[in-house]
Amino acid sequence: MPSKPFVTAAALSAQEGWNEPDGRGVLTWQTLASNDVTPSEALTAGIVHLAPGGFLALHRHPPAEIYHVIEGSAVVTLNGTSQVVTVGDTVYIPPMTEHGIRNTTASLMRFFYVFPTNAFAEVEYQFS
Repeated sequence: MPSKPFVTAAALSAQEGWNEPDGRGVLTWQTLASNDVTPSEALTAGIVHLAPGGFLALHRHPPAEIYHVIEGSAVVTLNGTSQVVTVGDTVYIPPMTEHGIRNTTASLMRFFYVFPTNAFAEVEYQFS
């Protein structure tokens, strides 16, 4: 799909997810930019939703990634070190850094994510 400017709305994006408490995690996400669904290239972005107790298990992948917290708070783990992130915090995750995130609160947590890839399908998750 050729790249061109566009505007998308999270309210119109389909939700996908995993419900694997003993595996990849318990979360949903909405892909907002990925060249398999939008006329874009070079960046993939979306919003992850972590309900109370939701998580994305420890994993790594070749492309770098950014999380930007837009609602709630959670505990992010980067190479074995954990810290709380909250609204307004941005997390930079270098390539192949082991990382995961867990909502330990009683409220919804959401973060915006970005990969420097054409499509989400190009991100090869390697779970720990």
